[in-house]
Amino acid sequence: MRHPLAIALLSLLAALPAAAPAVAQTSTSSVGIDLGIASDDRRRGLSWSDGAVAPSVAVRGAVGSLDAGARITAARNSARFGGADAVADLDFGYTLSLGGGFDLVGVGAAHLFAGARGRQDFVEGGADLTYLIGPLTLTGGGRYAPSQSAIGGDNLYLFARAEGGVPTTPVTVHAQLGRTSGSTDDPVAAARLRPGGGYTDWSVGGSYVRGRLSIGVDYVGTDVSRDAARVSGGHAGDALVGRVGLRF
Repeated sequence: MRHPLAIALLSLLAALPAAAPAVAQTSTSSVGIDLGIASDDRRRGLSWSDGAVAPSVAVRGAVGSLDAGARITAARNSARFGGADAVADLDFGYTLSLGGGFDLVGVGAAHLFAGARGRQDFVEGGADLTYLIGPLTLTGGGRYAPSQSAIGGDNLYLFARAEGGVPTTPVTVHAQLGRTSGSTDDPVAAARLRPGGGYTDWSVGGSYVRGRLSIGVDYVGTDVSRDAARVSGGHAGDALVGRVGLRF
């Protein structure tokens, strides 16, 4: 967990509360903690928790247009990531308002694996363009991980997402479609993020939020073949994922 980027992001997160008073007159600030549990930690349609229940804890802070966060999730001896026991996700973002309902968000992230065999850590960055129209938010974006030994090449993820609240209810619904591609230097390592060399994923779901409590369910799937999924650690087929969270 001594990755240089991890240290920088955690330092930034720790500094956010102290920075808040200095910008309070011109911008908003917040710090929050989330406790959650999901029936499976699915990301881009692939399980990072070996198909098992995944508890998590996260902290996130924001000052004006800048935000940063850290989340630790149980990986449950993940076959996809060298038997990792847990993954720490450290990220930051900067939002630029373009006017007319459009926002441009730049992001960077590090994914660090505890208890894994061999090197599994990798970093990625990207941008999202969002458009707010009434209760609906439309997002198109991408994430790019430059060539790294842990992922056997480079990796590109492009996605489109729609999310909106159901009027007069505490329910939001969403749908997302994504495509993963990239170059391959090491087929075994590349299969962790790109089983079969490249694939499409999708998800639809909803969340109910009441006070600090949130309850959600997602139907996720990919077009990864069974053989490709088996080689890369399994758990890439269609699944129904339940989520419960508390925010403080």
